[in-house]
Amino acid sequence: MKSSILKSLLASGFFIMMMSCSAPESGTSENSNESFSQAGQSAVADDFSNPNVVQVAIGSEDHSTLVAALKAANYVDALSNVGPFTVFAPNDNAFGELPKGTVETLTKPENQRQLRDILEYHVLLGVYKPEDFVNGRKLGTVHGNSLMVEIAPDGSKMINGAKILGTVVASNGIIHVVDKVLLPD
Repeated sequence: MKSSILKSLLASGFFIMMMSCSAPESGTSENSNESFSQAGQSAVADDFSNPNVVQVAIGSEDHSTLVAALKAANYVDALSNVGPFTVFAPNDNAFGELPKGTVETLTKPENQRQLRDILEYHVLLGVYKPEDFVNGRKLGTVHGNSLMVEIAPDGSKMINGAKILGTVVASNGIIHVVDKVLLPD
């Protein structure tokens, strides 16, 4: 009798284990396409890969205004994608040099397209390292206009008059921190 009870328990345990390992029903939210369509690439949790350009900006104390602008322009997911991107990232001081009220005005929902145009003027498709910047080189932006590379007498690299202060490599591109907000013509 002990043997048949033990066999029953083992069979029941095996059945329960197999059922718990099966895929969720198609009607559950775990397998629903709706849950995937509401969040973009930026919602993917990944604590193991190198950070992308947006994650680098979020982790920087000097780029809170840029991050707020990316969010207001609904541009976070675009820059969280595979890329590769080159991003000229104005620091908070650069945004502070704009006329008073400019950032507040641009981050209003009704000005989202204008803000996005400005942000796209800071983005290139492809990876451009500091050694790729030669005097007089034109760089086509996502916005559609070009930026001009200048080499200052002291050897520092400039993009449309903005000095490159530093460079950070990200998983989906490269970021060049600049001391000026670039404005399209």
